Amino acid sequence: MAKPKIAFVGAGSTVFMKNIIGDVLQRPALQGATIALMDINPQRLEESAIVVNKLVSTLGVPAKVETHTDRRAALDDADFVIVAFQIGGYEPSTVIDFDVPKKYGLRQTIADTLGVGGIMRGLRTVPHLWALCEDMLEVCPEAILLQYVNPMAINTWAIAAKYPQIRQVGLCHSVQGTASELARDLDIPIEEIRYLAAGINHMAFYLRFEHRQPDGTYRDLYPDLLKGYREGRFPKPNRSNPRCPNKVRYEMLTRLGYFVTESSEHFSEYVPWFIKRDRPDLIEKFGIPLDEYPKRCVEQIERWRNQAEQYRKAERIEVKASHEYASSILNSVWTGEPSVIYGNVANKGYITSLPEGCAVEVPCLVNANGIQPTAIGKLPPQLSALMRTNINVQELTVAALMTENPEHIYHAAMLDPHTGAELDLDQIWSLVDDLLAAHGDMLPEWARWPSNRQVA
Repeated sequence: MAKPKIAFVGAGSTVFMKNIIGDVLQRPALQGATIALMDINPQRLEESAIVVNKLVSTLGVPAKVETHTDRRAALDDADFVIVAFQIGGYEPSTVIDFDVPKKYGLRQTIADTLGVGGIMRGLRTVPHLWALCEDMLEVCPEAILLQYVNPMAINTWAIAAKYPQIRQVGLCHSVQGTASELARDLDIPIEEIRYLAAGINHMAFYLRFEHRQPDGTYRDLYPDLLKGYREGRFPKPNRSNPRCPNKVRYEMLTRLGYFVTESSEHFSEYVPWFIKRDRPDLIEKFGIPLDEYPKRCVEQIERWRNQAEQYRKAERIEVKASHEYASSILNSVWTGEPSVIYGNVANKGYITSLPEGCAVEVPCLVNANGIQPTAIGKLPPQLSALMRTNINVQELTVAALMTENPEHIYHAAMLDPHTGAELDLDQIWSLVDDLLAAHGDMLPEWARWPSNRQVA
């Protein structure tokens, strides 16, 4: 039986790449795959190749490993394309996304999905994803694109709008990751819990979250979660990141009746209620980790310095299964064995209470026919209304990219819930000016400052 070719664009994200490829190589039907690693950084590419070759050796599988600095060569005749790059990197772009807004008193936590940081990241990223799609249409038009890049919703929407013929899905680990977190809080094995989630990336909600009983019926777990939070037992300490106590999401459960799938540090900057410069008590009460993403970047860079040397010296590399969806998708498409994942796709009536064409996150059946999203119907009105406040920002960012109209960048920032709650219109306009100027040629030419915008 033929074996697939898997192109990994952005393979210099070595730790993430190791998890994905490690999962792939543990699937019997994929063990003979050709792994084409591509990155523009030769050193990181070499480090990643060392890791993958040692994974192959450790597992004793017949996979073939290629390295490329040319994207089209890596994509040539690929069956699957996995993308995990960050345009602009920690320096200069992430630093700009945090430091410039901070001068206006606008504080952020992660800034990779929404807000002024998410808008700028989308402007930097989408043109490169579009260029990737152009190459795919030339050299691997039938390949499935698995996109692990933030801002996920903006990226997915923009790809679908310009290249609807590309078979794509945006992937995140928040749905399955949060389910496991809640299972730990409840002291229930995750295998005994079933759930249904839907919404938009980083703002999907569990419509059902239930525990299987000995008689085969299912019990709603929302009363237990609410009771545990009100009694101060939940959330339990976050062992993986003690800076982020996860109180925001539990508070939102009490207000909306449903639990959101992305972390409290993310969610707190998607809404206007938690990060306020004149309310430090809120930051303290909910344990909101301001400037969290830059701290993680610095820690990860330092950690990688040590890991890279360890990987060079190690004869074998430990392989553990991750909870990412990529290998499940590849296996199901390649073998026909069905699976269910949560994917980000263009809304074609899957969630009827959200705009057609926006990027939605829904359960998807995967088999030899590809990725098939599930129709959810209407969401509870309070959830749809909240999601639309984020969709507004996504839509205007995509509109700016599609029309090359810089005015829409300012409109997107105006409509952002957190930005609008903190800054007036003149401040927002000036902040966007400063961000565009600071990013310079990291942005597409039409978006660079000074733009041709006119303020009435």
